Amino acid sequence: MRAHTARLVDDRILIETRDVPRPEPGPGQLLVRVHAAGLNRGELLALRKQPPGGAPAVLGIEAAGEVVEAGGGVLPFRTGDRIMGRCRAAFADYALLDVHDAMAVPEPLSWSQAAALPIATMVVYDMLIAQGRLGAGEWLLVTGISSGVGVAALQLAKALGARVIGTSGSKEKLAGLARLGLDIGLHTRAPDFHDAVMAATDGRGADLIVNIAGGSVFAECIRSLAFEGRLATVGYMDGMLEGRLDLATLHARRLMVFGVSSKGYGPEQRQRIVQGVVDQILPLYAGGRLAPAIDRTYSFGELAAAIARMESNEQLGKIVVGDA
Repeated sequence: MRAHTARLVDDRILIETRDVPRPEPGPGQLLVRVHAAGLNRGELLALRKQPPGGAPAVLGIEAAGEVVEAGGGVLPFRTGDRIMGRCRAAFADYALLDVHDAMAVPEPLSWSQAAALPIATMVVYDMLIAQGRLGAGEWLLVTGISSGVGVAALQLAKALGARVIGTSGSKEKLAGLARLGLDIGLHTRAPDFHDAVMAATDGRGADLIVNIAGGSVFAECIRSLAFEGRLATVGYMDGMLEGRLDLATLHARRLMVFGVSSKGYGPEQRQRIVQGVVDQILPLYAGGRLAPAIDRTYSFGELAAAIARMESNEQLGKIVVGDA
């Protein structure tokens, strides 16, 4: 089968296509014929941190496809089922999904739409519902809202009845997000949004902030939180891994700061997140209340172009590679 790997050469990401053996599913695993896979910025950032001259990186951490073979202990799914989920080496003809990461594809969705969902829905469920406890009528602020996760956060928050403020360096992207329900768009990449957030919320501040931008706006996020507000750290597009924490404000306003990552999660913890997505988010897609926001879909042969699109920061929504 064909598999696509990546190598960093002179600060350029080069894609290599190789013939490799088809994987065999073990107990609790599903072999899936991959129809589409989502591209995620985190894996590109990890690739760029690798020392030069290393082995090619295996990319692709989420996929949608058809079950062609099942290992032991995977009774919920059978050959021919349409499934999606997080996995490894998704940019290939076939991939293995652990059963606790697998979800049935909602009937109305295409392969590319399904591939846009696994990572984004697990992240937004974790940060908006499981940890963020976002309620109807509350204010959500998302820094760097035009990313795939940012757009998914906007869509779910509106479905929950929340009001949403988003920051972006592009006026055009903010205009596009207004059509998805964005209440207030702030045209900025700088830590200068506190006053605008306070004005929009009648001096209260944001009940929940999702910081995708990174350390450059961390202190401003703390300043912009309401009493008993929550701050989720889910990315650092600016490359800054540190930010100033005002302990007096944290203390006086009873703030909560939390990270959103599944890297340290075991199978049971990941299964809990997946089940939350299946129970509370996927019905919104199945019923037509939500639709995946896809920036562009590329063929597997255009993986290099998809990566260039993501690194250009021009995207609005999710970038997908695979079938339409």
